[in-house]
Amino acid sequence: MISPPPKNMKLMIPFCRTVDEGKKVLEEMAKHGLRRGEDGLEIYIMCEIPSNVIQADAFAEIFDGFSIGSNDLTQLTLGVDRDSEIVAHIFDERDPAVMDSLAAAIRKVKAAGRKIGICGQAPSDYPEIAEFLVKQGIDSISLNPDAVLKTVTRIAEVEAELEARDSISEMKSDLTI
Repeated sequence: MISPPPKNMKLMIPFCRTVDEGKKVLEEMAKHGLRRGEDGLEIYIMCEIPSNVIQADAFAEIFDGFSIGSNDLTQLTLGVDRDSEIVAHIFDERDPAVMDSLAAAIRKVKAAGRKIGICGQAPSDYPEIAEFLVKQGIDSISLNPDAVLKTVTRIAEVEAELEARDSISEMKSDLTI
């Protein structure tokens, strides 16, 4: 039993394959004094398995938020081992199947009223992925130190473009009343 439970903490559960498995993890944690919602404890799921994307709405019922693990999600979506000389060349976070998975995860999680971020190599390696994630409405992006300045600058530009577009849309809707 952890006594007292830590405050202001978000725990992340990796490789949670099914909703039932997630419930079992939460039950086991509760037995040891780590109860979701108690003393502000938030429990996130690592969204790194295709089932996490497909069933995001159901996972959102039992977890407080999601953190996309882009490396694992890419490997498992494409069925490749990025460390294998034979198929490593196929590993690419920009593949349409991976991009669709990222968009679907963000859309479903946001629709459920939960937070979603990404921790993985993709936004650091490919500025276009960071831009894509911002346009999809992601809440947070983890970056490698060498990519922070370049990527944050581009994110600020994209957010300004989105804000300007939304302002124009609002003005148009006001005029059509």
